[in-house]
Amino acid sequence: MDLSALVISTGVVALAEMGDKTQLLSLMLAARYPKQALAIIGGIFIATIANHACAALLGHWLTTFMSPDLLKWILGLSFLGIGLWLLVPDHIDDAAGSKVADRAFQVFMLTVGLFFLAEMGDKTQIATIALGAKYSDVFSVTVGTTLGMMLANAPAVWIGQKFTNRMPIQWVHAVAAVTFIAIGIATLIWG
Repeated sequence: MDLSALVISTGVVALAEMGDKTQLLSLMLAARYPKQALAIIGGIFIATIANHACAALLGHWLTTFMSPDLLKWILGLSFLGIGLWLLVPDHIDDAAGSKVADRAFQVFMLTVGLFFLAEMGDKTQIATIALGAKYSDVFSVTVGTTLGMMLANAPAVWIGQKFTNRMPIQWVHAVAAVTFIAIGIATLIWG
């Protein structure tokens, strides 16, 4: 294991993740599912490993056949879609008598899917591609970038749990939705 690649990857990604859309997603998920912190953190972990391993191994290959304009449109429309989706009430929350233990796997899978998609084209994913190109030890880069993501997002989950006692969930969703829609529009306009 390349300790230099591990430490640099951890630091770069932890700093890049501060205030990022995936950190906002962590806050939103924790506010929406306050009793599922471990499922959310586990989902973030699995999604990050999968995403960053793919980024380190396949990132350069994707750019050889996908034009920057096509990538811009795919990412912009994806962000808009996530923003609009956040405005739709989730009926899983309204299920009367549902047990928290029964929902943990659903929250875990939701987190894996959303986090993996939200990380596509993100600055931390791009940093992972660059770090994978710079260091020959893809394993160290993937472990480091995953550790950096966890250092930034696990505390966001715990903070998000506290929001549910002080802020209506509709407000959290509205702020998150507006943010994702703004990112989508900015991506489509400025790339």
